[in-house]
Amino acid sequence: MAAPAFLVLEISARHAQSAISIPPAYDGGYVGELRQYKVRQGESLIEIAKRFDLGYNEIRDANQDVEPVLPKPGSVVTIPAAWIPPPVQERPCIVVNLAELRLFFFPEGGTTQIESFPIGIGDEGTDTPLGSFQVVEKIVDPYWHVPKSIRRQRPQLPSVVAPGPGNPLGRHALRLSRQDILIHGTNRPYGIGRRSSHGCLRLYPADMAALFVKVQKGMGVRIVNQPVKLGIKDGRVFIEFHRQKRDTTGVGEILHVMADRNLLHRIDMGKLVRAYYQNSGYPVEITWTDRK
Repeated sequence: MAAPAFLVLEISARHAQSAISIPPAYDGGYVGELRQYKVRQGESLIEIAKRFDLGYNEIRDANQDVEPVLPKPGSVVTIPAAWIPPPVQERPCIVVNLAELRLFFFPEGGTTQIESFPIGIGDEGTDTPLGSFQVVEKIVDPYWHVPKSIRRQRPQLPSVVAPGPGNPLGRHALRLSRQDILIHGTNRPYGIGRRSSHGCLRLYPADMAALFVKVQKGMGVRIVNQPVKLGIKDGRVFIEFHRQKRDTTGVGEILHVMADRNLLHRIDMGKLVRAYYQNSGYPVEITWTDRK
């Protein structure tokens, strides 16, 4: 088999020390599955996202040529319910990837199914912090102690909001070891899959209820920002992009990482470049195949 042309590309010296951090490739390829769905009369992408337990941004990114508010009835959209999980060192644990607005729950035992939930994260200026934390408290029907920063913006709010429909924390909350950060439900589901909070992590109420019963006090929670992820299965290579406007990661940097991991001989440069610019947010296969 002739060597693919991209292998002769010279990777610039400025990429000798790559500035990006791509996690180790997931050896199961990816979890979940991509599906197709035919839009019904009057449906919006945000309604379709909620039906399939997706966030708004991920269904929008997977269907960039579809009008999000009033998609044409009968048009076919991609349901991007497939993800390359971030790496973990121990189970059980939670990993939050801010770049894709997703929370991953890794149960105890390596063969147990990984669960993934869409989330809302901190808006610009109130960004959700990166780092490693622990669950220190599980709360049913939490009271919302309104932060001073929010009361300055909305002085009509009381200092404490009791449980109920008007409480933005929903019915369940997990307090992390950084005391001002919670994982909680919401009374505003349209904020899931967006930068919509003051730093906390929001889930759809049903997802939060399901996660709540699985999590124990002391469980580790790692919050990362991984806009590029790799998966490998049976010699096939998959890549998943969640590049934001301010992300300056280039194809050359990604090639350098792949060279370090001895993956260059497996990938098709054309497929990689297309996946990079499409930035669809779901796993795309970039394996080189002999086209004889």
